[in-house]
Amino acid sequence: MGESSSSTLEQVARIVRASLEAGKSIEIDRLGIFRSVEAGRFEFIPNQSTSIFIAYVEEDLALAETLYDRLEAEGFAPWMDRRDLLPGQNWPRSIERSIEVSDFFVALLSRKSLVKRSVFQSELRYALDCARRQPLDSVFIIPLRIEPCDPPSHLAQHLHHVDLFPNFAQGVQRVVTMIRKELARRKRL
Repeated sequence: MGESSSSTLEQVARIVRASLEAGKSIEIDRLGIFRSVEAGRFEFIPNQSTSIFIAYVEEDLALAETLYDRLEAEGFAPWMDRRDLLPGQNWPRSIERSIEVSDFFVALLSRKSLVKRSVFQSELRYALDCARRQPLDSVFIIPLRIEPCDPPSHLAQHLHHVDLFPNFAQGVQRVVTMIRKELARRKRL
């Protein structure tokens, strides 16, 4: 690590410590919060919400937002760029980080998302890379078809998809049930 990086890290550490000593909390996006508990002592409270990254193309934004609202109503912590990126954030890095720390990656598959050159394609590729680091029997990527379309062969060969048509509510309920079952399975390990 270069001298500049080291001094930057030291500056950040000083700012964090000063903030904590002043009684303020420091949130690390989607991971948890550091807070002061007594003079000179701090605690970290991990985020307990199940995080779900939602990947979509612009043409499917309305459905992605509806899915976000439904997942949030079920007690999950969905993430999508339109709602969760902050002004000034390095959005490519923020998206990668959000995929890395998510418990699940939901890919909204449509005729448009499968053929359009877009950020969706890079998010899906990055999620596939992240999935390689998961245990083999772990569910991470959840393909959701929002209309009749053929999932990419590399997904179709290995992952079962859920259809959100013709009954969106029923499809979302299948996803919610599957996520809860997978979370229970992970806790037993």
